[in-house]
Amino acid sequence: MSEPLIQLKGICKSFGGNVVLDHVDFTLDRGEAVAIIGPSGTGKSTILRIIAGLLAPDAGEIYVQGQLREGLAEDAQDPIGIGMVFQQAALFDSLTVDENVGFFLYQHSRLSQRRIRELVDRKLEMVGLPGIGNRYPAELSGGMRKRVSFARAVMANPDNPRDVPEVLLYDEPTAGLDPIASTVIEDLIRQLQHNQEGCGTYVIVTHQDSTIRRTADRIIFLYQGKVQWEGTVNDIDATDDPIIRQFFSGSVQGPIQVANLNA
Repeated sequence: MSEPLIQLKGICKSFGGNVVLDHVDFTLDRGEAVAIIGPSGTGKSTILRIIAGLLAPDAGEIYVQGQLREGLAEDAQDPIGIGMVFQQAALFDSLTVDENVGFFLYQHSRLSQRRIRELVDRKLEMVGLPGIGNRYPAELSGGMRKRVSFARAVMANPDNPRDVPEVLLYDEPTAGLDPIASTVIEDLIRQLQHNQEGCGTYVIVTHQDSTIRRTADRIIFLYQGKVQWEGTVNDIDATDDPIIRQFFSGSVQGPIQVANLNA
């Protein structure tokens, strides 16, 4: 078998006295679409930030295409590009869409402004937003801002192939969107997976049932710092696992502890 693109071994992370990840193992193979799910506060976004190299674990090892990562992403270049789409889109309000999507190239490449604008226009067209480069984030709907953040995540310098992201990390990409806007984003995630200029491998953190079922092939359920269940989308309705049954039914009765709102 080929080597995993990403492999986490025994990853631990605590914040103060709160153990968020407790010896978590995880692998991501090329071409996979993996959803990390679970109740709020169980370390899902923390795993994404560790994979992206934005956060260091307290213990454990991270391998990127077989190479042990030392430190954070800024300390040494990974052998493959890893892009991240943040929950709130994280666009610069004072910059235009063109400047947001092309930010990395404007700051860190020798490409001409004309060439960068051409690349930006291509990415915007790819996410279904042609001709909006001169707008500002405040002029866009929530769903449009999400799509702009997708375009930025897959932007790369054509003169440096190592910049091209092979893995995308989506942190709650449909949070706060209405059902129709969520469907647009879910379809786009799958389209980008099969687009030559997109990214064929991704990890997605989400709570939404439709997003889990429409964007994931493999599912990992995190709870109390550990991987409690792993399976496919088809396994969701077939499994008798009480954690999965409780999570997808929304029941307050079951092994997942519910905070006492009256306390």
